[in-house]
Amino acid sequence: MTKVKEAGDRAFDELIAAVRDCRICRDAPRYGEPLPQEPRPILQARASACICIASQAPGIRAHTSGVPFDDPSGLRLRNWLGMTDAEFYDADRVAIVPMGFCFPGFSASGGDLPPRRECAEEWHERIFAALTQLRILVVIGGYAHRWHLGAAVARQSVSEIVASWRDLHARNETLRVFALPHPSWHNNLWIKRNPW
Repeated sequence: MTKVKEAGDRAFDELIAAVRDCRICRDAPRYGEPLPQEPRPILQARASACICIASQAPGIRAHTSGVPFDDPSGLRLRNWLGMTDAEFYDADRVAIVPMGFCFPGFSASGGDLPPRRECAEEWHERIFAALTQLRILVVIGGYAHRWHLGAAVARQSVSEIVASWRDLHARNETLRVFALPHPSWHNNLWIKRNPW
């Protein structure tokens, strides 16, 4: 390994450590109330990753375990991707970078709140600039669609975005993009209505 690569890997590891130490949403929230529980930023990333799962935010089970997609939606996602647990959690190959790194808390109706906006604003540009080996970007759910796919695409519905996968895939030969709905049980009706 060259000294330049070692320095790059060390800088990337330091960036990820800084994300894991982040407490903005508790100590200096920019949008609304502080995070209702102790922050626990959850992501998976190494500089060598060639695939990135760009998702929304960890759920309560991931918050408890510290493992991204450690719930039924993760099982469904791995099934959709045709990946084993070992493949999915191989940080050397697969990065998992949610829009919000911490579980955002529950809404009044019992669902998860939206991802905290502070995370993407503070960290995403630096993380994605450092993920120089990415070849595939899997963008999951409306929040991630809006951030990663641009304003024109973001005006479309999740159904329209997912249905336009061929156009998204073809628009960049260096980074192939796939858009998916969120694999949560909340989307079972959408999945049933859109069996394709």
